[in-house]
Amino acid sequence: DPKIPTIVSFHDLTHCNPLCVTGPQQLPPLPRKPLKVCNNEFFHYILTYCFHPLDRPIDNQTCLSISFFRYGILVDPIQVLSLFVKDPYSWPAACLVIVSNVFILAALYTERQLSKGSLSEQVGLLVHSVNLSIILCFPAVVVLLVPSISPVGGVFALGTYTILLLKLYSYKDVNRWCRELSSIKVKTLSRSNSCPSAPPVIGVDQIVCYPGNLTIRDLYYFVFAPTLCYELNFPRSPKIRMSFLLRRLLEMVRGWMVPIIQSSMKPLEVWTIHILKQVPNHLLWLMFFYWFFHSSLNFTAELLRFGDRQFYKDWWNAETVTYFWQNWNIPVHKWCLRHFYCPLLRKGFSKMVSQSAVFFLSAFFHEYLMSVPLRMFRLWAFMGMMAQLPLAWLVTRFLRGNYGNAAVWISLIIGQPIAVLMYVHDYYVLHNGQEIH
Repeated sequence: DPKIPTIVSFHDLTHCNPLCVTGPQQLPPLPRKPLKVCNNEFFHYILTYCFHPLDRPIDNQTCLSISFFRYGILVDPIQVLSLFVKDPYSWPAACLVIVSNVFILAALYTERQLSKGSLSEQVGLLVHSVNLSIILCFPAVVVLLVPSISPVGGVFALGTYTILLLKLYSYKDVNRWCRELSSIKVKTLSRSNSCPSAPPVIGVDQIVCYPGNLTIRDLYYFVFAPTLCYELNFPRSPKIRMSFLLRRLLEMVRGWMVPIIQSSMKPLEVWTIHILKQVPNHLLWLMFFYWFFHSSLNFTAELLRFGDRQFYKDWWNAETVTYFWQNWNIPVHKWCLRHFYCPLLRKGFSKMVSQSAVFFLSAFFHEYLMSVPLRMFRLWAFMGMMAQLPLAWLVTRFLRGNYGNAAVWISLIIGQPIAVLMYVHDYYVLHNGQEIH
């Protein structure tokens, strides 16, 4: 039997496995620099722009004071939890998330059987395909059939299952690459030839090699880690910094969102689309971005000592639509590049077809996360994402520099909020149509 090589990172896989690298189309390794926290300067601007429309300086203490005296203490756990369920005595969305552990353990069991040779690759692929298909369809069916699941709870449950789907797909791929390496003859596996430039993994407590990674501890660490791309050894920080953790926690629990959510539930008596009316929606999007990508993901990463903190890049400087989509959501971009875009290129598809397929996949999940929780299918999110293809071509072809950046920002301020308002309008009309008339 050929000796299983020491595989410690995705960097090794891309250099060892001939099926993972074809000519110049080489998959990039995941970043190795630990504790790479994104710059805060832009978000100081966002907070000032969002919470203080007047042209005078403001700091976080002022925002906190205004919020306290105007609304009081808004971090009410019961109030927050009530957004996820209609019936306080039932927890359908939470129960749906708990059931997801069945699919996680099914993926682990399948990989263990594949590593032992108890299952063939074809049977293993079939089992994984069925498992992933159920992950996609099962929560959608439950949300559609169980009326006690609120739209917010449905978004939470479907978002959790979507993330799990992408993670387990990556988990399946990486372990398959490890098995393909083990099938290569020993004479072709000299380390000087197979991994000539593999860098050391920074901050790793103990190097894990395949199949030693097939444990419950390893898989659940990946499930909770703020990344969608699996590795046998993730970069780790030396310790948890309590001051950093506390700052991110305070950013997450501040109470500005509650009055905004409450105000948004007022009836839409007049349906007037005006450019200026898209601005509050856009500011909510910016605040959500800061809360999720900067505060929440950094909080989770610090709690797990996860070293790679590159969750976004300078998307606000984007001069093309393509640059924006490549840099505003780095975890999803890495997953698409590693597990979807590059495999299509290696199969002979052109860059244009591969990029279109990526946008189509993104459009599907945008619509999936909007239509199913609202229990109505309007395709606004799908069409909005697919419209990015001609927009990207137009901006790249005819605009440069500041003009391109302005076009990107205009599309963010006007385009996406219109799609959201269309859903809000249709949902309100669907459930309160008689009150309007």
